[in-house]
Amino acid sequence: MTALRPEREDLYGGGSPYEPSAGARPHPHGRPAGQPADPPTAPLPPLPDGPRTARPPRAAEGPAPARTPREPLTAPLPRITDGPRTARLPRITDEPLTAPLPRIGDEPPAAPFPPVDDETMALRVVPDRAEAGRTGEPLRASGAAPGAAATPVTPGGRAARRKAAKRRGGRRTPTPPPAARDPQRPLTRVEARRQARLRKPSPATLASRAIGELFITTGVLMLLFVTYQLWWTNVRAHAQAGNATHRLQDDWASGKRSPGVFEPGQGFAILHIPKLDVVAPIAEGISNKRVLDKGMVGHYGEAPLKTAMPQDRTGNFGLAAHRNTHGEPFRYINRLTPGDAVVVETQDTYFVYRVTSTLPVTSPSNVSVLDPVPPGSGFTRPGRYITLTTCTPEFTSKYRLIVWGKMVQERPRAKGKPDALIE
Repeated sequence: MTALRPEREDLYGGGSPYEPSAGARPHPHGRPAGQPADPPTAPLPPLPDGPRTARPPRAAEGPAPARTPREPLTAPLPRITDGPRTARLPRITDEPLTAPLPRIGDEPPAAPFPPVDDETMALRVVPDRAEAGRTGEPLRASGAAPGAAATPVTPGGRAARRKAAKRRGGRRTPTPPPAARDPQRPLTRVEARRQARLRKPSPATLASRAIGELFITTGVLMLLFVTYQLWWTNVRAHAQAGNATHRLQDDWASGKRSPGVFEPGQGFAILHIPKLDVVAPIAEGISNKRVLDKGMVGHYGEAPLKTAMPQDRTGNFGLAAHRNTHGEPFRYINRLTPGDAVVVETQDTYFVYRVTSTLPVTSPSNVSVLDPVPPGSGFTRPGRYITLTTCTPEFTSKYRLIVWGKMVQERPRAKGKPDALIE
């Protein structure tokens, strides 16, 4: 099909690839130099004149007409070498490259734009757009060095920047922490003043410290006071009451004491309440300092609240003691019920009483509970009675709790303890 090739310049140095010109190198894909080209085997018929029309349809009947043989070509086609010769085009590999092309990875990456987290800073930075457009360099702040990193600026005015910040959710890029200071470098005057201010506590800090120390001190003092009242006073009163009981029993055994009139604060009897496991000395008077605070039971023996003694033929033997703190001998007398025994031991005799009634609450000024025949006790005539008084409710002295009893037995100590103390 070489006859259908159009006329063109020889791209391989001129001449036909089958008949090279003088001095030309043989083509690597052509015929050997000096070998003539093969003639065409059969000439092509000439093209018909006039415009080409559609082929008429073939008749449905009859045999196909015989084909007319094509006439051979009378003149050969012009060869492509008949045109003017042009200069040979240089081959790509004839001359080596003088310098290698730069690789994409060899160029240093451009510095990224630093984030702008301050709106006022973005307003102050004005990029030199005209210079950037002429030179092709990235935008940079006016007056900045050519190699300095560019600062991005949101296009538009302040309103546009605010809208962009709202779209970002109002979050700003956190400012990186300042670099650590070199410990070898001396402090400047400003840094020294700043550190001195940080070390110096503020007035509010000093006031809060003082108030905190005051509260702590008050709390410690209150704790110590409660410990003293609820624990130490009982320890000391129990020790004092026990010593007084032992001295009184020793004096009775040695005969140093004799029945009669006793001085205020002087012990003369011992109170036993078996149900409550109470054993406490009884002293004359109801003074807190001389009697009650020492863990002893006081006898109403001074005017105007003077009551009878156990050995009297008739009368009301009135006693008082602490319910809380200072030995608290009467703390649980509210648990006494009618029939419980209360024994008063003297130098010569045991006096046994039985509880008859209780008055849970009464006023501290109700001194009628100490009468020879106390109202509300159930007694209707004179007799030998006992009255126990203490404070109520616990840990307060707002009211008084009263317990009454009636003597049922008088037993000499020489005959031994009564049954109420043996049971």
